[in-house]
Amino acid sequence: MGNKMNAMPSNGLPQQVRMRLLELIKSGDLGSGGKLPTERALADRFGVGRRFVRQALDALETEGLVWRKQGKGTFAGQPSDPIGDLAAKITGETNALEVMEARLCIEPELAALCARRMHAEEVKRLRMLAQRQWEATDAQAMELWDGSLHRLIAQCARNRPLLTAYSMLDKIRSNPDWVSLRAKARTEASLQVTHSEHTTIIDAIEAGHEDAARLAMRDHLQTRFEALSGGPGIPNDTPDTLITK
Repeated sequence: MGNKMNAMPSNGLPQQVRMRLLELIKSGDLGSGGKLPTERALADRFGVGRRFVRQALDALETEGLVWRKQGKGTFAGQPSDPIGDLAAKITGETNALEVMEARLCIEPELAALCARRMHAEEVKRLRMLAQRQWEATDAQAMELWDGSLHRLIAQCARNRPLLTAYSMLDKIRSNPDWVSLRAKARTEASLQVTHSEHTTIIDAIEAGHEDAARLAMRDHLQTRFEALSGGPGIPNDTPDTLITK
């Protein structure tokens, strides 16, 4: 098969291919715009059949980690959005406290709408993403799964204006410096709290309890904000570089 990686054993092939693809995505060694190699090239590289590559890509697309464009290929992340340029401009004109204030206004309502509109199979995806974030062993993976979970909630609220507003905030907080500071603020205890809060949010959404979902999301964001700001509220001396999760 030419220039390929070591062929993988047949047992658990789909999962192994998926892990190899995740490693490739996290490495940043991709084409223009985060484009992945073709299915044929990936099959050759991993030493497996194309159907295993296709299955793994299907799973990653479901998780919101890749997207496909007919005739163009498969790309890491999500499709580019016109608000990306606006978010890039705003990043230098705002701070994390303002971003968290905006998240506290928007994401609880997104969670409430999810409780009204989310499908059973989407709830299963939420639980899978929460578990992946909990099991992640490095900061980059934690960020990946946490972002995917919150993004799926925003998407499944099925409100385009609110999704656009959320997407702008998500883009702003993806700034590498902010991501790095968030990672430094995490502890084992804070990760346990985050997982518990994620579970509470998902339980409320699955039960169709809009008020409970709204409150659970607000409590989750407020907990992270207070942990990183040193206490309840917004202290006057909190630095602009404070990063929230």
